[in-house]
Amino acid sequence: MSSQKIFKSALIQQKYHGTKEDTIAHTVAQIEKAAQAGAELIVLQELHQNEYFCQCEATRFFDYARSFQKDLRFWSAVAAEHGVVLVSSLFEERAPGLYHNTAVVFERDGSVAGRYRKMHIPDDPGFYEKFYFTPGDLGFEPIETSLGRLGVLVCWDQWYPEAARIMALKGAEVLIYPTAIGWFDEDPAEEKERQRESWMTIQRAHAIANGLPLLSCNRVGFEADSSGALSGIRFWGSSFVCGPQGELLARADSENETILYATIDRHRTKEVRDIWPFLRDRRIENYAELLRRYCD
Repeated sequence: MSSQKIFKSALIQQKYHGTKEDTIAHTVAQIEKAAQAGAELIVLQELHQNEYFCQCEATRFFDYARSFQKDLRFWSAVAAEHGVVLVSSLFEERAPGLYHNTAVVFERDGSVAGRYRKMHIPDDPGFYEKFYFTPGDLGFEPIETSLGRLGVLVCWDQWYPEAARIMALKGAEVLIYPTAIGWFDEDPAEEKERQRESWMTIQRAHAIANGLPLLSCNRVGFEADSSGALSGIRFWGSSFVCGPQGELLARADSENETILYATIDRHRTKEVRDIWPFLRDRRIENYAELLRRYCD
């Protein structure tokens, strides 16, 4: 499949609008607006159809995954209607009792270009994802599209350099992270800023280490914990796009819904890798310890 070297991307940073129907209606309107503005790649945030339900452990939320096949057909039609490559993030019921946090990429004609099942699954206060999601079994495989090979990963994956590196070694030309991350209002301002800066820094480091552009699309807005155990999460937005030297090409704020546009120039990858040849100088014969949990 031939692919473009330069294209316009759009990240849809949005809040949960109270119901799946209202949230999707807002998303579709934003996709239409972005496509009309010339975006050819549109990235949606993690689990974009519903609230971030992983704040508590409740079996009722498994019902959200039952519409997976219907959701595939819906977003396929949206991609085809607007002629865009669309990166979605859906709750997949694979079999009774077996669920995945799955990113599905649709080609311009609505066909499924590929899917990625989230590999790293967190289990922290307010982020009880291990209750809901089985770790992915599709590996770190770039998805071939008309815009190039997309290295799609999901949220917690963004903290692991191994995931980004394997995507790069397998030929990914862009790294993409649909995300749902935020802070607790009770945390001090200094801690909130440290968390957000760490989140941006680690991803920009992946871009630098692999010489690849990177797109990270996060939620925004406050979502209460339906169980009442915690007050809730204030998703910090701050979606961004950076180039292969980690240079910021675009960045959203932490409070507002927005469409974040950036031009991706894949010519830059060769230019940067030629002057910063990290792949050339890797000492792969000395990395066996990476396959161990811990080196005692």
